[in-house]
Amino acid sequence: MTDAELAQRLKEVSVLKGSFTLRSGRHSNYIIDKYAFETRPELLTEIARRIVERLPAGITRIAGVELGGVPLATAVSLQSGLPFVIVKKERKGYGTDKAIEGALASGDTIVLVEDVATTGGGAIAAAEQLVAAGAKIVKVIGVVDREEGAVEGFKKAGFPFEALFTRTSLGIR
Repeated sequence: MTDAELAQRLKEVSVLKGSFTLRSGRHSNYIIDKYAFETRPELLTEIARRIVERLPAGITRIAGVELGGVPLATAVSLQSGLPFVIVKKERKGYGTDKAIEGALASGDTIVLVEDVATTGGGAIAAAEQLVAAGAKIVKVIGVVDREEGAVEGFKKAGFPFEALFTRTSLGIR
């Protein structure tokens, strides 16, 4: 599948028009339904392949934020052979009550995968948790950047960010 074909499929299956409230609290006339592309193996495989192509040398682990980042981290892990961790948005208060699931060693170099970035707030919080646990975030790779401040947010937080697609490249207005 070419990049143009993947972009078209992402737009077809995941862009919904209407009135929506985003995680950031902002209101929007569209959303990009991450579950619509993350639950389709043919799309998830193509997305993961493109993320793997962008992984810097020397990465020791992939990370994904629950819930939307888990399918991405899993697919990237399977294609790259790298282990992954899951960063919880909040501790659950039961079971192991860990904030980060999976083996994480101090000094791990990590690429954090993100589904759809608006301001980057959720991924930045996850990256900060990983840094507090002793990891180094080498890069954050998103599937789609809504072009609403994520690039600036990641830069301000000190985390390099790139996205496979942007709102503009998908032709979303």
